[in-house]
Amino acid sequence: MKDEDMRPTRAQALAEAFLRARGDGPAVPACPGAALSMEEAYEVQASVAAALGPVGGWKVACKPGAPQIMAPILARDICPGGGRVRLPGGAPVGVELEIGFRLTAPLPSPRDPGFEAAARAATEILPVLEIVASRLEDPRNAPPALKLADNQLNGALVLGEAVPDWEGLGTARVHGRLDISGETLLDGLAEVPGGDAFANFCALARMVGTHCGGLQPGQVVITGSLNGLPWRELPLTAEGEIAQLGTVGITLE
Repeated sequence: MKDEDMRPTRAQALAEAFLRARGDGPAVPACPGAALSMEEAYEVQASVAAALGPVGGWKVACKPGAPQIMAPILARDICPGGGRVRLPGGAPVGVELEIGFRLTAPLPSPRDPGFEAAARAATEILPVLEIVASRLEDPRNAPPALKLADNQLNGALVLGEAVPDWEGLGTARVHGRLDISGETLLDGLAEVPGGDAFANFCALARMVGTHCGGLQPGQVVITGSLNGLPWRELPLTAEGEIAQLGTVGITLE
């Protein structure tokens, strides 16, 4: 076998760089991702999840005019609200208030005509805070496929209390509030990116297949920021509330 045949692929090399960055290694430069494909980005996600899993959740983006994308959230990066999370210093983080869905039972095939009704019965709804943080040197200006490879910049996921029976609750437009270190970033009606949070959940369920183990009971799917993506410096406190769902808060150090 030729030596060049034993060299890691670009996706394998990038996954190894992200794994080093999640430890004590340097941040990953943006330039290698300039021509990264979506397929390679998902290969990177799978390699990182295989090394650091299990997967505890998913994020999905269904923005009009853009490709639908997904990314796993590692179980090690998920925590209940009300506590403290320590993140690497020296880089800004984002805080997003979102609607989440926790899967409580296995789903039927997405091709099943009763899929959406079964999915509604097999989920509970909860307010969440996604903490946006990256292993990239310059995440705000990195190519989209490179952000996707870095689990779409997920740093942590903070969970509020779940509402098991959410029949009748709207999941397209909700009243929300988000305060970061005393600054109010959202206070009023907010629209879910893509149009509807539950529709986004169903889109993820139809898309995910066996990627990183697939969508499993106990996992949480988050559905898009209600407040955009504000970048802030550490340390900070964040307090969010979604009407009829409840509150969720965290201190980041």
